[in-house]
Amino acid sequence: MRTAIIHYHELALKGNNRNYFEQHLVQNIRTALKDIGVRQVQNLHSRIRVELPSEASAEIIRERLVRVCGVANFSLGRTIPLQLEKPDLEALSIAAGEELNAKSFHTFRVTAKRADKRLTLTSMDIEQSVGAAICEKTGKKVSLKHPDLTVYIELLTKDAFCSAEKIEGPGGMPVGVSGRVACLISGGIDSPVAAYRLIKRGCQASFIHFSGRPLVSRASEEKVRDLVRTLTQYQYESRLYIIPFGEIQREIVLNAPAPFRVVLYRRMMVRITEELARREQCWALVTGDSLGQVASQTPQNLCAIEEAAELPILRPLIGMDKREIIDEARDLGTYETSIEPDQDCCKLFVPPHPSTKTRIEDVQRIERLLDINGLVKRGLEQAELTELSFPSSSG
Repeated sequence: MRTAIIHYHELALKGNNRNYFEQHLVQNIRTALKDIGVRQVQNLHSRIRVELPSEASAEIIRERLVRVCGVANFSLGRTIPLQLEKPDLEALSIAAGEELNAKSFHTFRVTAKRADKRLTLTSMDIEQSVGAAICEKTGKKVSLKHPDLTVYIELLTKDAFCSAEKIEGPGGMPVGVSGRVACLISGGIDSPVAAYRLIKRGCQASFIHFSGRPLVSRASEEKVRDLVRTLTQYQYESRLYIIPFGEIQREIVLNAPAPFRVVLYRRMMVRITEELARREQCWALVTGDSLGQVASQTPQNLCAIEEAAELPILRPLIGMDKREIIDEARDLGTYETSIEPDQDCCKLFVPPHPSTKTRIEDVQRIERLLDINGLVKRGLEQAELTELSFPSSSG
């Protein structure tokens, strides 16, 4: 039987709450594989076994499981029936040998683990017997320290699992165990990475994008939709709000000194996002701020922006430099989309010399000249909602 065996690390440390986290992970695995005819997803309380249809593409299964948050690593292989008293070593050796078909290697090793210690044979017994059979069949040599390939055998209560690969998952926590957060997302590099870091910690992310429309085209909106589609592969369902922000920015420009505009834009975005966050039952806002990267991200300006919020603002990239963020964006698969040119609202009406040490009392004084509640209401009324899901009904 074709099978995937999935391992997790952090969930095993959850004590009395462990079952809650495991159930979420099992459900997310079912969701990730729902369109390929998976037979069964079984929680064995130390690993998760997935029975796979014989016709399913191994490549698609790998692509799906490698994005399931909470998965530490997984293997694709096959299972055979196992008797605790008299394990069939010949059948086990044949199954292990079949996993090596089409594999190119010169040296190998066998690594066995017993999930059920009642098995009469030890892990070393299994390794020696299966290793000898593979040597005889293939003529390849064993290398315990630096093998080209490792055969993994897991001895479960009623089955033995054989695989010739182990693939790293994202780790972290299953999506859904840490509530919902509202992520401000631009078309840039940073904010998708920040959102992913919260998704990986078990949060369901709702996305809010501020577009320069009607003063610019929809280019940034299309980019953001593509970015959210990528992130939806990790959390399966996403809600994206697009706020036409150009006219609100122009209102700020007409009533505020140029050096303070950037901070005022950000404070307005925070207020609108917070109202949407409450609708979405979010417990926090998430931004892609990195300390000192641009004028709005100096310590003083971050404090001035945060003062406009009542909900917590999470900044998972705050201590990262640009190179680290770019590397993570490449791994995530968002980098190539993020560097496509667009017309972002953040580039509208930016003063040549923005304030980098904004005092809260200064922006509060300027905001008395603005109809803050009216501008927030305008942004909310014009918000456009798109719902995305993965896998789609078409597969």
